Amino acid sequence: MDFRQLEVFLAVMQHSSVTHAADKLYLSPGAVSLQLHNLAAELNTELFVRSGRRIVPTEHAFRLAGHAREVMRKIREIQQDFLNVPGEDARPFHFATGATTLIHRLGTPLRMLRKKFPRADIHVTVGATEAIVAGILDGRYDLGLISLPWPEQNLTIVPLFEEELLVLRPARQPSSTATVAPIQPAELASAPFLLYPKSSNMRQMIDRYFAELGINPRVIMEADETEAIKRLVEAGFGYSVLPQFALRARGARFQTLRVPGRRLTRQQALAMPKTEYPRALTLAIAEFLRSTLATRS
Repeated sequence: MDFRQLEVFLAVMQHSSVTHAADKLYLSPGAVSLQLHNLAAELNTELFVRSGRRIVPTEHAFRLAGHAREVMRKIREIQQDFLNVPGEDARPFHFATGATTLIHRLGTPLRMLRKKFPRADIHVTVGATEAIVAGILDGRYDLGLISLPWPEQNLTIVPLFEEELLVLRPARQPSSTATVAPIQPAELASAPFLLYPKSSNMRQMIDRYFAELGINPRVIMEADETEAIKRLVEAGFGYSVLPQFALRARGARFQTLRVPGRRLTRQQALAMPKTEYPRALTLAIAEFLRSTLATRS
């Protein structure tokens, strides 16, 4: 038994005629009759009896019709599941990103994304790069926005934009400009720092930067929330190093600084599972975010 036999059988049940069913299915009446004969033989039962020029379903045919409708409904569901058309894909889609990028870069793009793909069931998760990559590799996330460098094994990477990391220093008065002032390595060597946790990808970038400057920073506190670190710097607890897009608010009680000629940057990128059959919606959303964020950089 195959689903084509069930499709033919249900068409005959609906139209009560081999000829009408054949017209609807673009088959010959002989082909429809053969399918019905083979199905009845396989089930070892009679499905239709003749009444004059008409065929009449038997009790067994009505029983089979209930099963067949359920089977065909499930087949259509499977076909839809694998149709892989972005605009028709209504399965849950899981996107993960860092909190700083979500707050300062993704507000408008995500609103635009929901309008472009109204049927998509989009879920957003906030996490650090290392947690996002783990979620992509174990199938929990379809797409993630991460910080590079990161090993690309088993990942497809779509570069987005570069972002500078700047030094923060407490300020006595609220800042009225977005000017980035110079700072010398000697001052960094003696300053107390509030940094991301040592296990994070961001912290590893910062530590490499300090090592290149020949500095072993005096870390007095660690936190994984950018906004929390900013508030602690404003309160005078120490210096820090944070992404530039999180530092644009005027009136903050900190200064932004960089070592002359020694810029520290991170590359933001989209990451998705590396697979022979990628989900079309994942590719479409990745391209949409890439083009949208490129125009906003």
